[in-house]
Amino acid sequence: MSDFFELRSVKWKNGKVVLVDQTKIPNKLTYVSCRTYKDVANAIKTMVVRGAPAIGVAAAMGLALVAYQSRAKTKELFLKELESAASKLAATRPTAVNLSWGLKEIIKIAEQSSGDTKTIKTLIVRKAIQMAEDDVQANLKIGKYGEPLLANEDTVLTHCNAGALATVGYGTALAPIRTSVKQGKRIKVIASETRPRLQGARLTAFELSRDGIPVRIITDNMVGHFMRQGMVDKVIVGADRIVNDGVFNKIGTYTLAITSRYHKIPFYVAAPISTFDLLNSSDNVVIEERSTRELTHISNKRIYPKNVDAINPAFDFTPFDLVDAIITDKGVINQPERDKILKFNKK
Repeated sequence: MSDFFELRSVKWKNGKVVLVDQTKIPNKLTYVSCRTYKDVANAIKTMVVRGAPAIGVAAAMGLALVAYQSRAKTKELFLKELESAASKLAATRPTAVNLSWGLKEIIKIAEQSSGDTKTIKTLIVRKAIQMAEDDVQANLKIGKYGEPLLANEDTVLTHCNAGALATVGYGTALAPIRTSVKQGKRIKVIASETRPRLQGARLTAFELSRDGIPVRIITDNMVGHFMRQGMVDKVIVGADRIVNDGVFNKIGTYTLAITSRYHKIPFYVAAPISTFDLLNSSDNVVIEERSTRELTHISNKRIYPKNVDAINPAFDFTPFDLVDAIITDKGVINQPERDKILKFNKK
């Protein structure tokens, strides 16, 4: 068994941001080097890098590139550079809260530092690098807290990709699975393929097969059938934003949660605290609409009739009453609801 913990989807190397090119997986594992924040913004936009925690750190490193290259002599001018870059990075993908969180963490360093611009720039680069390491450590804790929820011989269904590739390393939804396997439990995984970009089929299956963890792929519309057949014991998904009334995650999650509830199958969400946005409710969140070409074409070949359009929301919303527990890097929130989560986050 390989250790996917060794893979880093986002890293800082000699004044560049190096990203795993997730558009090339599973055919090959290759990397993209970003020299400017605009390169990072384009990588986020085109999903070279994706997954809420990963794009949060990538965005922070995009601002670190601004700091690394800036020639601003005053703090005022430097802040303007950072804020301009931050606004462009923030516009790449509107739903995942980790993106804005990563940017705010870097801006905070610049605003609160009393040093000269050279010192501030150094602090920003260090902070971005530390954020990457912090993400890995948070995911290891998610694995630790989530492992007791899985029993030996469980078959776990997961949706989209919330593994090492969606984070800096190790993963969120896949963390309890990896930790359970490391502790000797025999766990099997069913990965829904996740139309239209097939993150489950391409990325989750790639990660788990590389780790030697048994995984089978099903189409998204097979989920109910396999649950009815008693072939799913638990469901674990990631999250792109957790607000005060529920969870935003990859489109299809809501349907999966409803189906899990009907079949009395535990439905878990795994996410770090940085994914929480408790000042907002579902009504305040913009769901990203992606190009309909992702639906109408496969390998540049149109599969829909030419006179038929499509709708392509990237995410959907699942209310807390369909979630049995949220697994975080601070512990597990059972039967989550607004007041309980607010109290938990104040610990």
